[in-house]
Amino acid sequence: VQFGFISGTFVFAVLTIADRFSPSRVFFVSSILAALCNMGITINGIDSNALLLFRFLTGFFLAGIYPVGMKIASDHYQKGLGKSLGFLVGALVVGTSFPHLLKSITTDVPWKAIVISTSILSFTGGLAMIVLVPDGPYRKRAQRLDVTAFLRGYSNKNFRSASLGYFGHMWELYAFWAFLPVMLMAFSNRTGLNLNVPLLSFAIIASGGLACMISGVLSLQYGPKRVATLALLSSCLCCLFSPLLLLGNSAVLLIIFLLFWGMTVAADSPLFSTMVAQNAGEESRGSALTIMNCIGFSITIVSLQCTSFLLTFFNPEIVFTVLALGPILGLIALIGNKSQ
Repeated sequence: VQFGFISGTFVFAVLTIADRFSPSRVFFVSSILAALCNMGITINGIDSNALLLFRFLTGFFLAGIYPVGMKIASDHYQKGLGKSLGFLVGALVVGTSFPHLLKSITTDVPWKAIVISTSILSFTGGLAMIVLVPDGPYRKRAQRLDVTAFLRGYSNKNFRSASLGYFGHMWELYAFWAFLPVMLMAFSNRTGLNLNVPLLSFAIIASGGLACMISGVLSLQYGPKRVATLALLSSCLCCLFSPLLLLGNSAVLLIIFLLFWGMTVAADSPLFSTMVAQNAGEESRGSALTIMNCIGFSITIVSLQCTSFLLTFFNPEIVFTVLALGPILGLIALIGNKSQ
């Protein structure tokens, strides 16, 4: 839970700086430092305080990778930005699902080997970025750090509706990902069916990566707002109807439902970033994306805490309807804006 807050807070600093300095360099440095901090927990004899510090710093520097990647994409694309961000966020979603896959197939692999392997991947990704990806043709260097870019953007209806839609989306997204194993375990315990929870969690979350790519391509023809609105509406309906499937007895129907939910809950993410980037000023695009991510990740903390609190009083089969609150508010903002 605190990882989201740490990431969101540091994003504010990183992307604002990325407006003035090469985003590829910020990405590279963040990747290297994240890798080193991640490997820090493998030190023999490490105590709990050092362990927590390394985990804090890993999240701290990871915040310089994903949002900066969006900034880099927006500097390279204008017309095809939705597709570009679709593939970028799709990769993020697949990466999010990857630990569940590791859990299902690497029970006999030492945990330090997994940590070292992921650190090497982080280092490799940063190296590839600095060597292969130059600054984009649409990048415009900022003259100063702009911490008011997001607030000024609210005078633009399109910017405002996109950011509010994103906030509603974030209320649902990370809570769904975090508590997906809880849904599956509750169904397995109630029905007595032996579900492979880690493997199913991987497949369901990873399906969102494919959906991000598809939504990015579709946005080129139908526009990001239309596709994002449809995805947000679909995931909202999944929240509301989740008790019917979770209280049922068919594992096949539940898995199909959760795969669909896993796709729709993530499909709109790159499109909201696209709309915000397209409606922010060129000089403050990085700052606007920064603050949007900061607020969005902070919202996930509240959502996760609320869901966790409700699970102490109510059966898990009905709790996840509360996740519909975010999409409902996001849909109101999107549908209410007729100018986009």
